[in-house]
Amino acid sequence: MPAVQEETNKKLVRVLYESLSTKNGNAVQHLLAPDLEWWFHGLPSHRHHLIQLFTGCISSSNDNNSYSSFVFVPVSIVAFGSIVIAEDHNEEILVSWMHAWTVTDHGIFTQVRKYLNTSVTVTRFGNLDGVSQTLISSSKCPCV
Repeated sequence: MPAVQEETNKKLVRVLYESLSTKNGNAVQHLLAPDLEWWFHGLPSHRHHLIQLFTGCISSSNDNNSYSSFVFVPVSIVAFGSIVIAEDHNEEILVSWMHAWTVTDHGIFTQVRKYLNTSVTVTRFGNLDGVSQTLISSSKCPCV
């Protein structure tokens, strides 16, 4: 996949997180496939947060919801072809997270793998000819 497409995919991920942070459900729904495949790896208490954002179960008027103040703000976004990885660590609530998104050529997210407070190593196998090579430094996953 050309580097231009990878940059486009990274921009789409940024748009998705901006839409999630502003609780713009219409924009989120336009970016997600109706049959989005969702995988979760991590603490069960954090399992439903992303799905609640996708479905609109969290609103700005729902301040009693324990997730209402948590916002995904990735500090690192890296693309490997159609896979885009976003990650961050929230020191305040001691959560490290990583999302691996699969994006179609038409800019629709078809899969997300969500990892919370777990160590993940991302490796790309295959022929790198014609594909941008991005060096990812190892992130430290703090113990909580």
